[in-house]
Amino acid sequence: MDGPLGDFPGQFRSHLESQHYNQSTIAEYARYIDTLGQLMRERGVDLRDLDEDRAVGLITNLKPPLSRKKHPVYVVKRFLKFLNGLGAGKSLTLDDTARGRLKRDYEDYLRHQRGLSERTIFHCWRFADRFLKFHFGDDVGGDLSAIKLTDIVRFMQHLTWRGKPLRDKTPPTHLRNFFRYLFKSGQTATNLALGIPSIAQQYGARLPRHLTPEQVECLIRAVQTDTPTARRNYAMVLLLARLGLRAPEVIAMQIDDIDWRAGEIIVRGKGQRHDRVPLPQDVGEALADYIRRDRVTTSRALFVTERAPRRPFTDGNVLNAILKDAFARIGLMPPPPYVGSHILRHSLATTLVQRGASLEEIGDLLRHRSRRSTLIYAKLDIEGLRSIAPPWPGGVQ
Repeated sequence: MDGPLGDFPGQFRSHLESQHYNQSTIAEYARYIDTLGQLMRERGVDLRDLDEDRAVGLITNLKPPLSRKKHPVYVVKRFLKFLNGLGAGKSLTLDDTARGRLKRDYEDYLRHQRGLSERTIFHCWRFADRFLKFHFGDDVGGDLSAIKLTDIVRFMQHLTWRGKPLRDKTPPTHLRNFFRYLFKSGQTATNLALGIPSIAQQYGARLPRHLTPEQVECLIRAVQTDTPTARRNYAMVLLLARLGLRAPEVIAMQIDDIDWRAGEIIVRGKGQRHDRVPLPQDVGEALADYIRRDRVTTSRALFVTERAPRRPFTDGNVLNAILKDAFARIGLMPPPPYVGSHILRHSLATTLVQRGASLEEIGDLLRHRSRRSTLIYAKLDIEGLRSIAPPWPGGVQ
């Protein structure tokens, strides 16, 4: 209480306890925070002058150094973020340069006018910032109106200089978003987004990669074990396999999205679309088992991490890792190249085609906004394609 940090270490401890951290972790955090307070007293650092750079500098320059130096730095950053949330410590200053203002305005446009997710907003600005640094260098106040289409072409060539064809569609997509914003906001005289080419994608050369129904069931059983983490993973994989959800849609689910009485669940899809879909019995039982026995969190997210502070997942990569482990456990080789959790979405659609479902039914189940997305599964309808195949020239040999 008498130190430079006052009673904030005690408040931070209570905050960690409310987040369900175990006592050994809390004790370790408290030791690092006490060390930071002692260093502040020795160096004459006041709480009002404490920012992240100074706090990290104090803890890393300690002699002899603390064990596992990266971990104390992480704890100190967590503590500084906690202080800033309470209005203590040195307030964070906004980047008031021309580049900083452009970033804030652009992200506000993507968030409120385009309705994009925070992850997409991050990558949109990442490519915009890479282009600006490539074109203007260290000049944060460059003239945006002087940008020409040839400058964008040079940047795209810079991205693809390694020799292999660029298969990632996101760089030109994110650049088009950026230059469309510059034109709409009056910072460029012409819409340069119209001249940015798309990346060629030859989807017609192959069939959708998929698993047989037997392989899907074998994969699901490989995930199902009697542990808290496995019960959560089993419910997540069932959502992928039975409803054909995308990994980000599983991660985005909230506890309030389940309507137990109606037997429905809300899917938070692309473009902030919310769709109600039926909840299969086995999926509902797996969700109920996980929620009753293992879900301990203050978050409204349906699926959370198994370790404190039991936060929602940041992306869908956890599902890719779960399926990768399941493939290895049963000794099954996934269709090359491995396409992550989307393999179960393709497998569901393929099974429906083979059982006679129409493309309209498949598009409704997978919630495709464009019929073009569903047409890739038409190649799997062998009987339907055979009915429209023209006779071989010259007759059957």
